[in-house]
Amino acid sequence: MNELLRILLLALAACLVLSSKGVKGHEEPAFDNETLQRFLSDQLEARGGATGKHANNWAVLVSTSRFWFNYRHLANALSMYRTVKRLGIPDSQIILMLADDVACNPRNAFPGTVYNNADRALDLYSNNIEVDYRGYEVTVDTFLRVLTDKVDRRTTPRSKRLLTDENSNIFIYLTGHGGNEFLKFQDAEEVSAFDIADAFAQMWETKRYHEILFMIDTCQANTMYSKFYSPNILAVGSSELDESSYSHHADSDVGVAVIDRFTYYNLEFLEKVDKGSELMMKDLFDSYDPVKIHSHAGVRTDLYNRNLSEVPITDFFGNVQAVEIDEDDDEEGINMEETVH
Repeated sequence: MNELLRILLLALAACLVLSSKGVKGHEEPAFDNETLQRFLSDQLEARGGATGKHANNWAVLVSTSRFWFNYRHLANALSMYRTVKRLGIPDSQIILMLADDVACNPRNAFPGTVYNNADRALDLYSNNIEVDYRGYEVTVDTFLRVLTDKVDRRTTPRSKRLLTDENSNIFIYLTGHGGNEFLKFQDAEEVSAFDIADAFAQMWETKRYHEILFMIDTCQANTMYSKFYSPNILAVGSSELDESSYSHHADSDVGVAVIDRFTYYNLEFLEKVDKGSELMMKDLFDSYDPVKIHSHAGVRTDLYNRNLSEVPITDFFGNVQAVEIDEDDDEEGINMEETVH
């Protein structure tokens, strides 16, 4: 009966979201319905409240575009991959999905490489990358199954599964071509805002996350988080309804744009972050400049109960592991929890 009640409550929440008006701008709530807010509060209370305490970090990084002219989307995803690895998230806790392999494209003047800057100072496609899903493996169905862990466990190795739990903070990054409440995969199919919202609801119900940071770089990106209704989700997008997201610059030798503006300026900020950084999520969001990005980035916070000025960037982009240390005392052993970065 309790399970049925939870399903009915989630259905009620979904209906309320569908009747709401979407989200625009910085830190504006998507809706102001007391019933939904009570539902979220009840969910958090049942899970022990919304605190910053988590035990592990994961990342799901997806480039959904094929074809050489979409080089920048692959570079976007690989740039985020490099960042989270630099800040401590191991490959065993990263799911990397690349819909195309431009490094091996015959048009690539620099075979076996991918760059995100015209100076070509950093090869993103080095020997130490681990791609979990590539080419035609990157589909809407695969993406949603990875999130909800509804993969075929007989044929899917653990390294390609999102093995999270209720103590996991997950950074989910998507880049590609999109529109109002949809994102294209392989230029052949689309994932909708409703699909992702329902996947997150399933993840919450099955205790697959503690908090989620959802970031998306595509045209009309902010519409992709307008249907979310599950607790503890912080969502960020590159552009408002009817706005495009733009590339930052091209490399004349490569012949195409090598990175998008929203991702470029996120990376520019994140390069100042190290594992012991005291920079907060609010600092990152406050750095967004529509003049530089050429679109209006949005941040949705109404499903997220923590003050952004008190949320370290490393809560999502870094790695934390909770361990127990036993120290013998003359009278009794002392158990204490230590955070290891």
